[in-house]
Amino acid sequence: MDCVDRFIDSISIDSDDYIVVACSGGPDSMFLLHLLWEKNYKIVCAHVNHKVRKISDDEYEFVKKYCEDHNIIFEGTEINEYSDDNFHDYARNFRYNYFESILKKYNSNLLFTAHHGDDLIETILMRLVRGSSLKGYAGFRSIVKKDNYRIIRPLIFLTKNEIEEKAKELNIPYVIDESNLEDHYTRNRYRHVVLPFLKSEEPNVHTKFLNFSNTIYEVSDYLNKEVNKYKEEMYHNNVLNLKEFIKLDRLIERLLLESIISDWYPDDLFLINNNHIDAIFKMINNDKKNATLALPSNVYVIREYDKLIITRDNKAFEDIDVIFNDIYESEIGTIKIVDDSTDNSNYTIRLNSKDIKLPLHIINRTDGLKMNVKNMVGSKKINDIFIDMKISKSKRDIWPILVDDEDKVIWIPGLKKSNLDVVNCKDYDIIITCVKKEENI
Repeated sequence: MDCVDRFIDSISIDSDDYIVVACSGGPDSMFLLHLLWEKNYKIVCAHVNHKVRKISDDEYEFVKKYCEDHNIIFEGTEINEYSDDNFHDYARNFRYNYFESILKKYNSNLLFTAHHGDDLIETILMRLVRGSSLKGYAGFRSIVKKDNYRIIRPLIFLTKNEIEEKAKELNIPYVIDESNLEDHYTRNRYRHVVLPFLKSEEPNVHTKFLNFSNTIYEVSDYLNKEVNKYKEEMYHNNVLNLKEFIKLDRLIERLLLESIISDWYPDDLFLINNNHIDAIFKMINNDKKNATLALPSNVYVIREYDKLIITRDNKAFEDIDVIFNDIYESEIGTIKIVDDSTDNSNYTIRLNSKDIKLPLHIINRTDGLKMNVKNMVGSKKINDIFIDMKISKSKRDIWPILVDDEDKVIWIPGLKKSNLDVVNCKDYDIIITCVKKEENI
């Protein structure tokens, strides 16, 4: 606890300054809220009701009542409708947009969050497995400088168990989110399976990960100074000079690309991973001098001879190549990876990752492409499949086609599956469905 107190005391907070504390009502955020309350800071507690569990409303009232009892300003809101995109991404963006509005309301430049040492371990491990940038592998910082405020994470020195024990010792009330006890979410599986093993090997493993994180950030900060020199020389008005770029050392090339792409995701760095950067390199090194790659959140990377253009305007570009991670909104419907499905129609395909080259891509080009159609001998041209299925020319141009990283055609959603589709009784580890838009089929 001493390190937490010293860390908080090191933050310059004037007696008249408001600080905003993100509080869910769980043990971590309630402990942080209580800790700051004991230090007599002027606190604004910000709570977001996600409305996804039966007790969400009760948690809202619980946090509000605690604040009333302790003379803490309470600000709360709720999410009444979610977009069709990734639930966690949408909820996270909603929360931070709301927190920023509260910071502005109280003219505050300090946002305290209850991220702790276990959270850091989980984040680092997930990014190592999923793939990320050098800075991404560091997890998150104890202090993050934004444009008009700082995010402060004083509990990064403690484990979740230490926090819960201290909360019980101080009789701090809190609620338990039962969804954290399930293994449906990836983070929970790391939390329940991997972390206990690491802690059995080294009880203070969280401090080792914190040291690792700090070291990676130091290396990343140093390399970024070098990378920025090349960035200023070669990247202007969202255009990268490929003639000069290909002369660089491979490491600098990669870091430069990561830096350029990360500028388009200032608050969502987790959306980009190694697969995206590798796909850009593949496009740069390809003999095809004109190509387009779609990244998450409608960011497009366009190759035009010796120029690489980054934009959010894709109206002038027809050929699309999207790295498919878990969900994609197409003109014919929502394509997504699911945990289970009883559907055996052409709107669902089951794959064994051993049979394909990951990552998967969604493209819309058909010239020269063929597919080994399930239950047919030999291959068939994609254009011929469209003609046989009486798909109009306008729809062919926008119809999504699933391919692997070697351009092997796997699936034309809603129309045909390749012979890579695995029957229910066989081994498969990927299930992808397409929820069709009736008006577009």
